[in-house]
Amino acid sequence: MITEEVARLTGREVVEARRLSGGDTAAAFAARLDDGTEVFAKSAPPSMPGATAAEAASLRWLAEPGAVPVPEVLGASEDVLVTEHVAAASPTARAAEELGRGLARLHDAGAPAHGSAPPGGPADAWIGLAPMRNEPEQDWPAFFARHRVQPYVRRAVDSGAIGTESARVLDRVCERLPELAGPAEPPSRLHGDLWSGNVHWGREAAWLIDPAAHGGHRETDLAMLHLFGCPQLDRVVATYQEVRPLSDGWRERIALHQLFPLLVHAVLFGGGYGAQAARAAERALRSH
Repeated sequence: MITEEVARLTGREVVEARRLSGGDTAAAFAARLDDGTEVFAKSAPPSMPGATAAEAASLRWLAEPGAVPVPEVLGASEDVLVTEHVAAASPTARAAEELGRGLARLHDAGAPAHGSAPPGGPADAWIGLAPMRNEPEQDWPAFFARHRVQPYVRRAVDSGAIGTESARVLDRVCERLPELAGPAEPPSRLHGDLWSGNVHWGREAAWLIDPAAHGGHRETDLAMLHLFGCPQLDRVVATYQEVRPLSDGWRERIALHQLFPLLVHAVLFGGGYGAQAARAAERALRSH
């Protein structure tokens, strides 16, 4: 049982545990230990080997002083992760502004290469229920094409989520990535799955949870916030710009960076996500 694993990992007795709703990759629980500490625990299914190790390594890597707070990892095993529990609250303007500044500082902490995994993290990681390969490349266009677009286009075509004509449009994007990508930038330290559900609003700050961290282009995190929405996003972007201004034309490149999450959704859920990815590819091609 997960309570027994939580007790083993923390060295404390679990006196209360309750199942939490939400999430599409794991069973999640809130637990109270015998010293009164509240913890959060999640169990990864057998179909996702390495998911716990990848998430634990991601959280530790993102825990950059002065950046965005992330839950402390209290213990991790092959299939269970235990972190500190952060009580939820409503978004505030102050928290949104600090999120923007902290995200800029996090990105500025850097990474060894575009495509690098977090220290101690596996190259074969996960984004939601989809496998995700972290493989260092010499530049961002090569990494994004080889490891974030092309593998998911192939899977989406095989599943029928994307037709051959849409696949050709996405292939053209990959061919033109060096000119579409904008000014070259050093690799940033990315959350990697920064949709609004992975921004957890606490009582005094916004926290980052459920990361798929890797080295990449900082515009990717911001593009995902724009794709699925984020409370007070204008404030987040404005204060991000105060700390680390984005390169000219970044708004025109949002569609390019959204290709990865859209293709992941096409592979996992089908429906209109394949068509949405094709439209984003067409916008990216028209933007240059």
